[in-house]
Amino acid sequence: METILQGQQNITKLLFAFADTMALKCVVELRIADIINSHGLPISLSEIAAGIQSTSSSSSPPNINYLFRIMRLLVRKGVFSSHAPNQNEETLYGLTNSSKWLLRDANFSMTPIIQALTHHCSMDSFHKLNKCVEEGGYAFAKANGCEIWEFASMNPEFNRLFNSAMASTSKIAVDAILSGYKNGFDGLRSLVDVGGGTGTLIGEIVKAYPHLTGTNFDLPHVVATAPEHTGVVHVGGDMFVEIPHADAIILKWILHDWNDEDCVKILKNCHKAIANRGVKVIIVEIVLQPDGVAPLDETRLIFDLSMIAHSSGGKERTETEWEKLLRDGGFSRHRIIQIPDVTSIIEAYP
Repeated sequence: METILQGQQNITKLLFAFADTMALKCVVELRIADIINSHGLPISLSEIAAGIQSTSSSSSPPNINYLFRIMRLLVRKGVFSSHAPNQNEETLYGLTNSSKWLLRDANFSMTPIIQALTHHCSMDSFHKLNKCVEEGGYAFAKANGCEIWEFASMNPEFNRLFNSAMASTSKIAVDAILSGYKNGFDGLRSLVDVGGGTGTLIGEIVKAYPHLTGTNFDLPHVVATAPEHTGVVHVGGDMFVEIPHADAIILKWILHDWNDEDCVKILKNCHKAIANRGVKVIIVEIVLQPDGVAPLDETRLIFDLSMIAHSSGGKERTETEWEKLLRDGGFSRHRIIQIPDVTSIIEAYP
């Protein structure tokens, strides 16, 4: 009987996992972490409610009961802290190491990622997983009428959310890359970031290695909104057609968006771009270990499921799958470097 109950509890936990996501979405939209942070110390529910009301367009006061119940769950999850100074005093809510990632103006913030992934167009794609299994195709297109790249080009608000999320992941990733990829950019004179979005990653790399000339390469509608970065030039184009030449190419979370055939096309163009004077291609991607027991191994499998929902046939890959892909793309050898992130660095050599 105990085994049966454990099975039921496991399914129930999986079933209601969406509630954690929606509670997180709620506090991000209400800017609760920012409200607490603005006080500089833990505050009461009534003070949080006052902060919500000060920026709300609603004429009604916030519902304290609903707020309490949402905060109670997130305290249990470790997102916020709570304590009552004395028996008859209001409980005070504070930030934790987790909720500091929800601060909008923090150097490292996950707020843009949360906003993009909980957008209804992103969430609707997950409702099409069964159809993908039954008939193939792409979940995002089934839910929204076209693939995500085309959708972003036609919807400025979604495009802004998507680009902000990518910029946020780049800021987080660049810290891991610069700390875990020691001397990786030494000896290079030029670097092209393929699919670099608004240039956050290449901008930070060039800032840390000012001897580099950086090129941020992405679709025209993406680089059109990109801010200036010292030492970086923005170039619009199509990685399936041609990639600007450089000593090295870097691709962060690009190849996981595409199927094997498309990845080989991209890699062959990378090979051409470094053929004359190039050194290597630097790939920042997840390397799956399906049977792994490390803390991030399950997270990596969840990312792979997200690829079904949001990409055009993309997926996360094991080292064996990466090795075949690189060989088919014209690269004779590679090495994998672990960095303090969900991703790893894969160096590919002609």
